[in-house]
Amino acid sequence: MLRRTTLARVAATAATLVAATLMASSTAMAQAPETSGHAKQFAARDARGATTATGTLLSYGGGAVVTAPKVYVVYWGSQWGTGSTVTNDPSGEAALQLSFFQHAYGSGDTWSTSNTQYCQGVAVGTTQCNGAGTPVGHPASSPVGGTWLDSSVSAPNKPTQSQIAAEAVKAAAHFGASGDNVQIIVDAPHGVVPSGFKTQYCAWHDETTTSTGAKLPYTNFPYVSDAGSSCGANFVNPGSSGVNGATEGVTIVGGHEYAETLTDPTAGTGWLDSTGYENGDKCAWISSGQGASAIIGMNGSNYAVQSLWSNNFNNGSGGCVVSYTSATNQH
Repeated sequence: MLRRTTLARVAATAATLVAATLMASSTAMAQAPETSGHAKQFAARDARGATTATGTLLSYGGGAVVTAPKVYVVYWGSQWGTGSTVTNDPSGEAALQLSFFQHAYGSGDTWSTSNTQYCQGVAVGTTQCNGAGTPVGHPASSPVGGTWLDSSVSAPNKPTQSQIAAEAVKAAAHFGASGDNVQIIVDAPHGVVPSGFKTQYCAWHDETTTSTGAKLPYTNFPYVSDAGSSCGANFVNPGSSGVNGATEGVTIVGGHEYAETLTDPTAGTGWLDSTGYENGDKCAWISSGQGASAIIGMNGSNYAVQSLWSNNFNNGSGGCVVSYTSATNQH
């Protein structure tokens, strides 16, 4: 039975998902990667428990990072509505998700800025870029490149990874977008349950290729509020912040996948620690103390987010932070 304060470590082979668990610990929980190909999953919380992965810094694996972030969202299937307008969205996830990304830019966003300490074009194994290489980009304006309701099809009730990847490729063709700086988010409609959603993961990201062979990072984003507290509902307890507790998971999970895509768009060759955890994995589901998930302000609006791993926090020993304005000013 899924509970609020624990998390499963999830792994998968190329064909099947296999659940694995970590030792039970405090209220701090970590996400572990799922690999089907290179896919990395944000695991759902369950009764078996896990401890946050700390102690090892992220190191560079030789692959790309996102230097000029651009986010595209496809609402997959006629279940969202007909024509070009989303009309079936009982929890209001589409508007919340879009608002979150539209506010993730500039000096008004100090949450995602911790990603900018990571870079590409340095030696494999590097843990501190220190101005070398090309850093992860922080957009000066909204990174949202477009949204599209693909009402020409009905999303499968239980889509497979290959079907999700195919929809991402279709959306990329619609937007005319590809390359490692692009993130295609495939939003499944209410009631659609991709295999493993709710019990093994909340969302995952991966990279595929377009029909022309171009790289394409994409995210499988189920209807998160369908999972309730298993995927973040009421995790932060917003009180009077103006944030709806029932949909906190939309931005907690969405922010997690965004940060990991920025630092590891190929889902395996960017910045990871010695166990394969990405910067979102190492700080998932922390409920108290340093790095606890929080309600933060971004350019005048409030959102629930988890913290992100910062290698240069605490004099270079690393840790989870929700705000980052410089290597010497983060918390």
